[in-house]
Amino acid sequence: MLETSTQKCILLCDDNTINRKLIIAMLTRLPFKVIEAANGQEALACALADHGSIDLVLLDISMKDMSGIDVCRTIRSSLQDQRRPLPVIAYTAHAMVDERILYLTAGFDDILTKPTTREDLFSILRRYLPIGTQPAKG
Repeated sequence: MLETSTQKCILLCDDNTINRKLIIAMLTRLPFKVIEAANGQEALACALADHGSIDLVLLDISMKDMSGIDVCRTIRSSLQDQRRPLPVIAYTAHAMVDERILYLTAGFDDILTKPTTREDLFSILRRYLPIGTQPAKG
């Protein structure tokens, strides 16, 4: 199982309920607090209000109300003076080379592609959060 020294908080934004449940299921039995947002406006409000307690943002790109790119850019511009960096990860099925460049240029730290696996998710988490090196089997 992945281990953490303290509980970490992930803001998970996806307008697809099944996609959110999938990520939450992958994090079961791990000491993560997950805050769910069903759209870009909710994610933005949460990120700006609770930025001090959020350790990582997993953000869908294609949403009906506000694109993940717009949410990321607003988070970056609003929190630019913060001393503590906030990793923002694009969570998307659209990950061609030109799209990846667009996301990284827009301010995302990394990209997690859909459909995702536990191993891919844990690889991203290990990159940005101080957690152990091996995911639990199963």
